Amino acid sequence: MSNKTIVATCYAINPYKGSEDGMGWNFVYQIARFNKVFAVTRENNQESIEKYMSQNPDTVYNNITFLYFDLPYWMRFWKKGGRGAMLYYYMWQKGIVRFIKKKNIDFDIAHNVNFHNDWTPSFLYKLKKPMVWGPVGHHPIIPKQYLKLASTSFKTKDSLTWLVKNFFWKLSPALNKTIKNANHIWCMNNGVPSALKLKNESFSIFPSVASEDFYTTVIPKKENFHIISVGRFVTLKGFDLTLHAYAAFVNSLTLSERKTCKLTLVGSGPEKELYKKIMIQNNIQDYVEIIEWIDRSELMKLYEKSAVFLFPSHEGAGMVVAEALSFGLPIICLDNEGPGQYIDNNCGFAIPKSDYLETITDLKKAIQKLYSNPDLLHQMSINARKKYEEKFTWNSRGQHLQTIYNQL
Repeated sequence: MSNKTIVATCYAINPYKGSEDGMGWNFVYQIARFNKVFAVTRENNQESIEKYMSQNPDTVYNNITFLYFDLPYWMRFWKKGGRGAMLYYYMWQKGIVRFIKKKNIDFDIAHNVNFHNDWTPSFLYKLKKPMVWGPVGHHPIIPKQYLKLASTSFKTKDSLTWLVKNFFWKLSPALNKTIKNANHIWCMNNGVPSALKLKNESFSIFPSVASEDFYTTVIPKKENFHIISVGRFVTLKGFDLTLHAYAAFVNSLTLSERKTCKLTLVGSGPEKELYKKIMIQNNIQDYVEIIEWIDRSELMKLYEKSAVFLFPSHEGAGMVVAEALSFGLPIICLDNEGPGQYIDNNCGFAIPKSDYLETITDLKKAIQKLYSNPDLLHQMSINARKKYEEKFTWNSRGQHLQTIYNQL
């Protein structure tokens, strides 16, 4: 196995965070297990990266050189948090090519790692080296029936985003060039090859989300029936379904049975008021707790105490699913291009698409099955942990990367 030198562009890297930022960090680390890597990221990530590396020394860092790049202030003063992120990302991607060329780095493969979706082009092919693109994600449009409680502004924005995506898929020369010039495309789900019409191109379908392993003990039988769900409080995450399904379940129990049940929602966001309203309408305030974002180590303790992970999200991925599996939590999700692709009936329930009320009923039935059958719950917990070990560890991502690089 020959070591290669990889130039990896990761817009978002922060070892202290989950989601996209944590993913950027872990991908760079996995590349560096086998190769030398020049990792290009934004300047605002430098402080966290350096602090983390000094606190957690590791010989793998010898293979990593971080390069920090941002566009000049006059090209980014308008970007505020998430607002304008996609446009800025597009410009950052273009600017990065000159930045890398100027550095005169001697390298073998260019890899566009994160902030990935299947409609924003990459320009790394201009470096005239073999190029890996991805993991690239595909977020299908949210089925209309699940937008029942969404705000008009969300629906408008959602439709507009879909139009923009379709414009890129059909008409963007830059995206077309990215596809043509990528030597390998790592697709996060089945939606990517069909949206990008990949036929003869070299691609693989492999989940991108993974989780470190914080769990060391054998999975115990759970005393209480605690359900947990984690994510931003936005329409995409489907927490309205979570609450309605849980309400239907809890309200079918006797008062003494309810005492062992609890739903914990971890997150924050614009839909919080709606969720409170649903709780009051269904009279379940006593059996639900909402925790604003907490430190990752605290979140891990919550997973450990929980029995089930309820996640009827509409998105094409979900880092939290990998985390939940690592703690042996059976997953109840929708059967879609996100978690639904990886959850089978050994380790959870993937609920098929139907109308709004029927989906709630099906989610409720799944919760009920696990509640009324402790042996099933325990068996599914053991299988969830197995699924994590097979599919969702970071090292398995590193192996997949190595396979891709060795083929080029």
